[in-house]
Amino acid sequence: MKSVRLPKELEDQLEALSSKTDKSHSVIIREALVEYIAKEKNFSKPYETGKEFFGKHGSGDRDRSVTYKSRIKEKIRDKHSD
Repeated sequence: MKSVRLPKELEDQLEALSSKTDKSHSVIIREALVEYIAKEKNFSKPYETGKEFFGKHGSGDRDRSVTYKSRIKEKIRDKHSD
């Protein structure tokens, strides 16, 4: 058995919900915890969600982040040389 301290505002909301739904505080808290735990269990970080797609279609150029300025300058020079 666990006991939980709730802020007054949350306790008032719990009381109102309990009266409205005719459920005990324990039942409401238990249902909320079950839902929260299920949600957290299924939560995955953004990297985990997309890791199967990362790196699949790379350019093969390992220095792209280092040479991007020179590549941009070259493209601008080519565009304006016409």
